[in-house]
Amino acid sequence: MTRNVLIAGAGPGVSGSLARLYAAEGGSVGLLGAEEDVLGALRADVEAAGALAGSSVVDLTDDAATRAAVTRMGEHVGHLDVVHFNPSAYREKDPLSLTPDELLDDVRLGVGALLSVLQAARPFLGPGGRITVTGSMAADRPWHGAASLGVQKAGVQNLVHSIDATLKDDGIRAVSVTVRGLLKKEGPFAPDNVARALRAAIDQDEADWRTEIPYAG
Repeated sequence: MTRNVLIAGAGPGVSGSLARLYAAEGGSVGLLGAEEDVLGALRADVEAAGALAGSSVVDLTDDAATRAAVTRMGEHVGHLDVVHFNPSAYREKDPLSLTPDELLDDVRLGVGALLSVLQAARPFLGPGGRITVTGSMAADRPWHGAASLGVQKAGVQNLVHSIDATLKDDGIRAVSVTVRGLLKKEGPFAPDNVARALRAAIDQDEADWRTEIPYAG
């Protein structure tokens, strides 16, 4: 089964591996990210795998620009089967040095941007559509030295539960995959392996759907 896939927050890590994985299945892959050179390289990988590729450089904290980019991609392919949300902000500040504005800026990217992406993608999602999110053990085991990351991951995990509850009667489901380990170049937590876990999450039995799936390697 080929799918039209949109990846928000596309980069060289897990999201890049996920893009290549979907590309190998055919269909099309749309990429939204902040760095033109990274998107260009990833788009070339997708096309080399034989899939159609589109990309757009966008600041995902810019609501209007994000919605416009998602709409363009949706209109180009006609419909979306999978929307994957990947971004988060990593800021090494503990609660005594992190400012309220910094926290809100980070949450705007790691949580709030999902609303921009989802709401713009909704007209292109039909029954069988899936929303996936890269989660992290920081949601319930935060490191105080990067306090905003835990808030982001807890927030986006919570939001996924609400998204699924809102859309499930329309046949659209949402799931976050909680990565319970540190990403490494090789081994169980290599980006390719985490991407496989994210890909597998959309094939779970809808009758027993889980909105949060742990990946422990």
